[in-house]
Amino acid sequence: MVVVMRTDATEADVERVCEKVREVGGEAFVSRGTVHTIIGLVGDSALFRALDLDNLPGVDHLIQVGKPYKMVARSLHPEPTVVRVGSAEVGRSTFTIIAGPCAVESEAQAHEACRAAKEAGAAILRGGAFKPRTSPYSFQGLGKRGLEILAECRAETGLPVVTEVVDPRDVDLVAEWADALQIGTRNMQNFELLKAVGAAAKPVMLKRGFAATIEEWLMAAEYIAQRGNSEIILCERGIRTFETATRNTLDLAGMAVAQRESHLPVIVDPSHATGQRDLVAPMARAALAAGADGVMVDVHPNPDEALCDGPQALRPADLQALAEDLRALAAVLGRSMG
Repeated sequence: MVVVMRTDATEADVERVCEKVREVGGEAFVSRGTVHTIIGLVGDSALFRALDLDNLPGVDHLIQVGKPYKMVARSLHPEPTVVRVGSAEVGRSTFTIIAGPCAVESEAQAHEACRAAKEAGAAILRGGAFKPRTSPYSFQGLGKRGLEILAECRAETGLPVVTEVVDPRDVDLVAEWADALQIGTRNMQNFELLKAVGAAAKPVMLKRGFAATIEEWLMAAEYIAQRGNSEIILCERGIRTFETATRNTLDLAGMAVAQRESHLPVIVDPSHATGQRDLVAPMARAALAAGADGVMVDVHPNPDEALCDGPQALRPADLQALAEDLRALAAVLGRSMG
């Protein structure tokens, strides 16, 4: 069950509801949005109904949620959520391009890649300062120096930055430099990390685990929302199947299901899904046609020299051509570009 508070509800009104729920052995998780504050209730629904919560001061209405995820369920927000990342918006009303280097390798490489993203019309920059890699011998990122370089790129381009955090101990550090925090596929079920970013006052991009079901993905988002952060962007980045022709199998149907089941925006990462440069553009166009809220793509000035995921990175000219295709397709579909 979810309690939706009125826009004029006070902190005392919110705490009164929480205290009533705790008195009968339930748990209450408060999420403060831009319009409404909502309280997710965990426990015996019959006991909650007996509390007559809808007549308490400040309460607007109650929603009975049949899904195991309550805070991110579509029934909670019939109108889809729009997430603000700095000056950019990600939601159903626009199609947003997020682009930048998969990993920040150097000042020159990052600045050139981010300039290319800006020139192509990207609304948000992406770049990895901390890189969880399958091999311990692979490039792991520049750490704090990578964050500083991303901040320089933001200052140069005027675009907000999203970057990955891999350790709960680094959440405060990354939040200090970034406009949004990314949870990668390997950490989708790192529950302590999810709780930590949920407590941070920054939007979160949550990538789907490469072996995760839609329900597991949304339950991971629930961990973040439970801690009071409903500014979540879901990212479909492909799942592991028996197919070896591509790096992963891009699940556009899963993207559409996530949109149907949740009020959160859902974007697609065709770079990590396919792992092949020549497949990124067609899959990005397919994502737009299928109704995705945006795409996130890798760009590198010299992919052959990349320290991370060079085969999937677009060159600046490739990104420019893709962006032009997406704008043309968006116009045909009656969608605006973010």
